[in-house]
Amino acid sequence: MPNTTRNGRSSIQLTPMAVPKASDVLANELRERILSGDYVEGTPLPPERELVVQTKMSRTTVREALRILEVQGLVRIKAGRAGGAFVQRPGEQSMADTVALLIRGRQIRLAALLETREAIEPFCAQLAARHRTDEDLARLDAANDDIAGAGDSLDAFLQANIDWHVAVASASHNELLSGLMISLSRAIYAATENEGFIDDKVREITVRAHRSVTKAIRDKDADAAVRRMSRHVHSYAESIKDFEERTDIPLDD
Repeated sequence: MPNTTRNGRSSIQLTPMAVPKASDVLANELRERILSGDYVEGTPLPPERELVVQTKMSRTTVREALRILEVQGLVRIKAGRAGGAFVQRPGEQSMADTVALLIRGRQIRLAALLETREAIEPFCAQLAARHRTDEDLARLDAANDDIAGAGDSLDAFLQANIDWHVAVASASHNELLSGLMISLSRAIYAATENEGFIDDKVREITVRAHRSVTKAIRDKDADAAVRRMSRHVHSYAESIKDFEERTDIPLDD
């Protein structure tokens, strides 16, 4: 007989099969419906006990599936009597958080962060000059005022600096660029939080450069915005490299 051994037992060999966890199956189903637009943003999902009845899955499985979606930024869990799981669409913050994990997890070098910023931020300025709104200009002006008024506070200066660079990216009205710039700016902030580097000269140059780029964006001069932003981020990167070389202390053999 085919596919049998001499003692009559089957000779068919099967390979091990990876069976997905029930919570992953449910999370995948809900994820697809959210991303396809079946569940619009703000829609409340059924309560846990109702999902248990509908899916015939355990409450632990349902809860784990919702937790997966929450981590992915696809649902917002609200506690309390009027709480529950509410659908939310991924936005620039979701991307920013993911990139931030990559930067920290892979311990991306500061030089790589600066190179990336030099590559994309002039294009952000160009798009901002083309697409900026009055609200965008208000954000840029507010950040510039905060930078100028930061005084001796390093934290205030760095935060205002982040706000301005993110505002330029937001004015581009490209969510991918905005999300990437949020993560890059935060990482560069953490790497340059040094009183020795952020001196009065750096602050003064930053204020002038930001106001110059902002003017180009306000005037809708895309070429000037690219040129001025390129000069600014390149000069900033060179200043950081120069500072690191000056503060590198050689060790005796």
